[in-house]
Amino acid sequence: MNSRVVVLNAAKMNYDGSLDFSGLSEDVAVYADTAAEEFRERILGAAAIVTKEMPVTAEMIAAFPESVKLICEAGTGYNNIDLDAAVKKGITVCNVPAYSSHRVAHTAVMMMLTLSSAVQKQVRMLERGDRSNFTKYLQVPHTELNGKTLGIIGAGNIGRQMIRIAEAMDMQILVHTRTPREDGLRYVSLEELLRESDYVSLHCPLTAETRHLIGREELTAMKPSAFLINTSRGALVDEEALIAALQNGTIAGAGLDVQETEPPAAENPLYDMENVIMTPHMGWKGQETRQRLVDVVAGNIRSFFSGSPVNVVSRV
Repeated sequence: MNSRVVVLNAAKMNYDGSLDFSGLSEDVAVYADTAAEEFRERILGAAAIVTKEMPVTAEMIAAFPESVKLICEAGTGYNNIDLDAAVKKGITVCNVPAYSSHRVAHTAVMMMLTLSSAVQKQVRMLERGDRSNFTKYLQVPHTELNGKTLGIIGAGNIGRQMIRIAEAMDMQILVHTRTPREDGLRYVSLEELLRESDYVSLHCPLTAETRHLIGREELTAMKPSAFLINTSRGALVDEEALIAALQNGTIAGAGLDVQETEPPAAENPLYDMENVIMTPHMGWKGQETRQRLVDVVAGNIRSFFSGSPVNVVSRV
């Protein structure tokens, strides 16, 4: 049986050369990156291809050789792959839904803790030589998380890990999701969540329906003292509306591990705002997290070849 696996853009996840791809298959080819003109030649004879946030369009899929039966997206989001075209071509698509749940949740909590204590403002004060927080009373806000309300939008693996941590910190939890469960959590409308939450944390996939889920109206509905946390996908938030809301004091601040354009343009005002924490989509980038990702991809491929596919997002 053909078990050839081709990794098309390994550098996206193996930027430091620390990862081991040998477990994907006995017959595996690993490319750091693949240009459009190289794509077709590299996947010839492959049974499975692995991508990481690489656009795989309907036109590309239509040109796939018949040997390709599986596209494995090395990540949680799969909006970069045309699922309809894959189904039409008879190709199964799978993802890795839970490899970074702890680390991404930790990133979101880090942002909440940092914003609640204005750590980013304090660091910038020291950079300017301003030590007044040490010589006078504290010059910046410093508030507790316990007792505050955290609104979780999206209750998948990462959202639920976030809930567990927040509950341990004695926060009140509101949840907005497509599929409420009978689990004792308080599920509410998006409007109620935005109105009542002190922190709003996004943990849902990017789809046509969720693009700009948080826009001008939603930001206006939030408390002026509230913070927005996004560790999911940048385009869930209308960045232009967010910048205006942060500049105008519509909300208190934001923690952004993702942005609409990554990396953001050099002139993006988010870089310089004292009420914003920006990090370079680092939630999944820990070495342990990335190797776990590769290991789960290997498990997906083995399961598919054995006839029992797992983590399928588009079954033929």
